Amino acid sequence: MSTEQQKRTIRVGHVMQDHFEIIDGLVTVSEAIQRIKTTGSRALIVDRRDEDDEYGIVLLADIAKKVLGADRSPDRVNVYEIMTKPVLSVSPHMDIRYCVRMFEKFGLSQAPVMENRQVVGMVRYEDMVLIGMA
Repeated sequence: MSTEQQKRTIRVGHVMQDHFEIIDGLVTVSEAIQRIKTTGSRALIVDRRDEDDEYGIVLLADIAKKVLGADRSPDRVNVYEIMTKPVLSVSPHMDIRYCVRMFEKFGLSQAPVMENRQVVGMVRYEDMVLIGMA
């Protein structure tokens, strides 16, 4: 058996963070910033309105570009106005090598991990490198 075949496949589920924040799209950007500060999250998942809806995501970069850079008041902008929706997600069963390729192709730095249409975690480049390659 070659060395390549002996390598263990590392799945997204092995390296994902199970701590993530879900917020309502109607909260203001000010409230979202407070949530980020108190939880230490790097992104907020925007909840689905119903079973037929999709999740969204708000990153600090979204707030910087679409609120701060556009000189808009964070007290007057709702999260749904600046979120990315639908969010690109990955399966906990995906090999991290393919996850990294997907991140590169779509310009992602992190993504929710979804199973059965529910968010079960978040995965970032850092997780895949620091945990997956350790």
